[in-house]
Amino acid sequence: MSSRRASQRDGGSPILGHIDLVTFSLFLALAGVGWLMVFSVGFEEFRGQDGVSFLSTSAGKQAIWIGICGLIFAFIMLFDWKFWQTFAYPIYAFSIGLLVMVLFFGTNIKGATSWFSFGGFSFQPSEIAKFGTALALSAFLSSYSTDLKRTRSQLISLSIILAPIMLILLQPDAGSALVFLSFFLVLFREGLNPSYYVVAGVMGGLLIAGLVFNPLNISLALALVVLLIMAYSLRSKKRMYWVLGAIAVACGAYYLTQLEYINYVLSATLLLLVPMSYVLYQQRNGRLAVILLFFLSAGAALSFAANYAFNNVLKPHQQDRINVWLQPDKCDERGSLYNLVQSKTAIGSGGIQGKGFLHGTMTKGNFVPEQSTDFIFCTIGEEQGFIGTFGIIALFLLLLFRISMIAERQRSSFSRHYAYCVAGIIFIHFFINIGMTMGLMPIIGIPLPFISKGGSSLMGFTIMIAVMLKLDKHRLRV
Repeated sequence: MSSRRASQRDGGSPILGHIDLVTFSLFLALAGVGWLMVFSVGFEEFRGQDGVSFLSTSAGKQAIWIGICGLIFAFIMLFDWKFWQTFAYPIYAFSIGLLVMVLFFGTNIKGATSWFSFGGFSFQPSEIAKFGTALALSAFLSSYSTDLKRTRSQLISLSIILAPIMLILLQPDAGSALVFLSFFLVLFREGLNPSYYVVAGVMGGLLIAGLVFNPLNISLALALVVLLIMAYSLRSKKRMYWVLGAIAVACGAYYLTQLEYINYVLSATLLLLVPMSYVLYQQRNGRLAVILLFFLSAGAALSFAANYAFNNVLKPHQQDRINVWLQPDKCDERGSLYNLVQSKTAIGSGGIQGKGFLHGTMTKGNFVPEQSTDFIFCTIGEEQGFIGTFGIIALFLLLLFRISMIAERQRSSFSRHYAYCVAGIIFIHFFINIGMTMGLMPIIGIPLPFISKGGSSLMGFTIMIAVMLKLDKHRLRV
């Protein structure tokens, strides 16, 4: 009788009782679409094969992984929900151990030693590291002693995130390392000072600008911005004259820059900052002047460093990857730009309704490299058209919205932090993967969650979703 009552309290089923069916359905829908697309890409490989050899095809291996992930999902649902918070740090340590081991015993695939290979299957430990980092960061943030307004808590949070990033960069696998930056979204949600993100965003923009533009032009632009801010900050009835004068200087600087007098213009602008800073100091606003001058110096130094590294440190193929993203006009359409050109062509050729399932000519012709993994969105675009791609994007946005709802309704802070970690990881994967197939983001080899071929990726996302649903299932007991 007692077991029956317990079963009723749990919703009647030890696996699906009280589970969030909307999130579970979206998960199944994306995984199902993913298998169909993998099957479509490898259809010629499958044609004419019998049932046994089918398991050796891409679609067959993916089907095996889907079955394995189904068992893992059910196993997690039977686990005690408190296990994940209790053993968060050991799981994190185990994932870090795997990242260390793969550096010594891993298999080198496409220039990166980031895989364990056995029995015809490959496993990428960075997928487990994402899960382990999500657990560890959630456990730390949920501790009563954690306060993100204090430097100590900030440094520990940063260490938890940076440890796997550094090990993954040693493989090297910049794409997987980039995903771990999603955890900063969680820190922002939990109260980390927004000024850090503003500074990081500005510095990131200057770094990217330094890869494309002349550092002298960037330095001049920064100097003019600082000049305008200083002029506007003056406490004087003649402040507007200062602002108008600074604008006139900016316009003149732009004109002279076109005449290749940038060295003289930059020098003159910097000289103008000296008396302006002195006036601010006299008006007891010297702190602003120091901050602005530091910003100018740091920004200029960063742009010069980025430009130097691009031209003197990066290898030609690394330069090509950046040029494909930022300066495609400098790339060869038959060389480094080939992947992106074929990707855009495949997506555009689908039109509104697409060519139909198994009828994608570019998919069948294997014109797009890695189209079952990194570029599988091209197959969706060609065969299902705008309607299909819009549907996939809508499914991801619905999933992210639902995960956010799950996070906000949690009574346990650990569960809330973890749900936001999952949302951040999925969002970064989804945003970068789709963006890189259209040239909006750099091509760095990030799979599309649940859809791209790959057992370790599917298993990693399945574990993350299953643990989140398990925690949500028992939120009423907290």
